[in-house]
Amino acid sequence: MTLPDERYRAVQYAQQFLARLAGGEYPRVPKAVRDEARSILRHYPLWYDMQRAAQAAPDVFQEHMEDLHRFVAQGAAAQQQDDRDTELLRGYREL
Repeated sequence: MTLPDERYRAVQYAQQFLARLAGGEYPRVPKAVRDEARSILRHYPLWYDMQRAAQAAPDVFQEHMEDLHRFVAQGAAAQQQDDRDTELLRGYREL
């Protein structure tokens, strides 16, 4: 399960990777790939956009999560997965 702060960081890391790729940090990458990375970056969400997304949808993006909130979110996700597994097993038993 991906938590909102992990998703937020993944978007940031992807932007940094694309920037390194487009900037020629990896010398053996073909020019076409660098150009494609540059093209993607042109429309990539900026820091401001990510802040707005986190404010508008905190269940999807969060810059930081408190440890307690992270613990509760992970526990809730694990419980939901357990419930789905139980339902799945119940369906197999009925066959």
